[in-house]
Amino acid sequence: NQLLVEMDGFGVNEGIIVMAATNRVDILDPAILRPGRFDRKVMVGRPDIKGREEILKVHAKGKPLSEEINLQQIAQTTAGFTGADLENLLNEAAILAAKDNRVFLKQDDIKKAFVKVGIGAEKKSRVISEKEKRITAFHEAGHAILFHVLPDVGPVYSVSIIPTGSAGGYTMPLPEKDEMFNTKGKMLQNIMVDLGGRIAEEIIFKDVTTGASQDIKQASKLARAMVTQYGMSDRVGMIQYGSDEDEVFIGRDLAHTKSYGNEIADVIDEEVKRIVDECYTKAKNIILEHEDVLHSCAALLIEKEKIGQEEFEALFKNHEPVMHNDGEM
Repeated sequence: NQLLVEMDGFGVNEGIIVMAATNRVDILDPAILRPGRFDRKVMVGRPDIKGREEILKVHAKGKPLSEEINLQQIAQTTAGFTGADLENLLNEAAILAAKDNRVFLKQDDIKKAFVKVGIGAEKKSRVISEKEKRITAFHEAGHAILFHVLPDVGPVYSVSIIPTGSAGGYTMPLPEKDEMFNTKGKMLQNIMVDLGGRIAEEIIFKDVTTGASQDIKQASKLARAMVTQYGMSDRVGMIQYGSDEDEVFIGRDLAHTKSYGNEIADVIDEEVKRIVDECYTKAKNIILEHEDVLHSCAALLIEKEKIGQEEFEALFKNHEPVMHNDGEM
């Protein structure tokens, strides 16, 4: 990801080792990659939790850290971050400390920097109506309940209704471990979490807002990937039908046409809709079972604007599953 070296042929240079790096190996000339040119290919992915902790230690040098700072926990919360992301995280935290006229970093600096780097800067200056605040509180509570209840996507690290970037609030999970592979079950659970905000709005207000547009986009994209890329639809089968993401690069594929007909396209669309609809039904049932938590979480968010893992999980201690009219939980 650091450097792209372009080569159009090289002579015999005894004793010279040529190294190159690219983040788009798929568009390199096959002549460069044939045997005898580059004899070793090393895939450098994003760092795992141990790698992130070691990278954080490197970038923490020269930055006085308070004793409360736990680099292991920071590594745990930053799944998917590259080395550059982690460097940026600590630099942003240092800026926050400097603004507060402190020479040392606190855990709170890193938490705020994480929100800014991962989601967007908090906009506490924005004036929000009580109605909008209440809608956002229930929306985020819907996401949070699903993160907590579903086994493969949580637990919840923090929930906020303070506007950040273009979002009205956020719910941040705490991944307990890095996993190389995603599973069908986990992807379905992620779709359910994405739909949780909209579902909560429907249950409480009998109406919906435009605030779930990004959630719907994410859910749709994931469901389509399950059908067209990962062979997770029995009806479509284990055939990759491609995605729009890699179709156009430097204008090379502007004339690209679909490699499948309208009938297959219709089946794909039907399968994507089926997956999203089934996830919606399951997610709605879970939120209805925890409707008391939905109300108590929203009330706490309206009062405090931001809550952490312990405060959120405490809401489930006195929870009793809600019985539906048909006698099922």
